[in-house]
Amino acid sequence: MSGSDVVFLVCALVCGGSAAAIVSRKNPVYSVVYLLPFFLSMAVLFVMLQATFLAAIQMIVYGGAILVLFLFVLMLIALKP
Repeated sequence: MSGSDVVFLVCALVCGGSAAAIVSRKNPVYSVVYLLPFFLSMAVLFVMLQATFLAAIQMIVYGGAILVLFLFVLMLIALKP
C-alpha cells in the first residue's frame, strides 16, 4: 500500500464521516461546522487527481464563501436547537 493510497483512504473516511455528521446533527450550526473537514478532504482528493484548479476553487468558493454565508445566515435567523 503506497502513500497515496493511505492519503486517499484517510480523505475518503473523513469525507464519509463528516458527511454523516452533517446530516445527523440536530443543531444546524454544528452541521455547518462539519462542512469544513468535508471541503478540506474533497480539496485533497482533487489535488490527488491533479486537478489543482478545482481544489483551489473548492476551498475559495465553498470553504471561504458558502460556508461563511451558511454560518452567517444561521446566526442571523437565530435558530433554537
